[in-house]
Amino acid sequence: MARTPPPGPVPAEWWERLAARLIEALVFGVFYYILFIALWGIFRTVGMLEMFGGRLPGVFSWSAAGAAYAGYDWWAHSRYGRTFGKAIMRIRLEPRRLPARALLKRAIVYPAPLMLMGIPVVNLAAGMLLFGLGLLILIDKPLERGPHDRLAGTRAVKDLR
Repeated sequence: MARTPPPGPVPAEWWERLAARLIEALVFGVFYYILFIALWGIFRTVGMLEMFGGRLPGVFSWSAAGAAYAGYDWWAHSRYGRTFGKAIMRIRLEPRRLPARALLKRAIVYPAPLMLMGIPVVNLAAGMLLFGLGLLILIDKPLERGPHDRLAGTRAVKDLR
């Protein structure tokens, strides 16, 4: 027996949320690669490229790109209630106004683990965590909220304006 969603805004579909994150990932992926190439050149020039098996540019690039993405996620949700990916997919967070602290908790749970993706072995745990968050969104019916949404008291809804 399926539960009926609560009255109010219509929850965003899982694929809309995924598409919004993929749009954002493309932009931050470009940022990562530009930073990686720049750091690779810098580390090569100063003779540090071979430290840690040549992984240093990747570790720094993932850390910076992940921190930038988490910071952007927090800033965009606290200012506009959505990121540019959500705006393109016409979804937003509900409630519209939340304390910055609640949104910071949300950003720390997801997407902050992306900062760990450049560290060998730890990247496996971070990847599994992010995959698990996605699965929990699919399982949570009818609101389709992940742990990051529950922690912040938010839910992604369709923006029908």
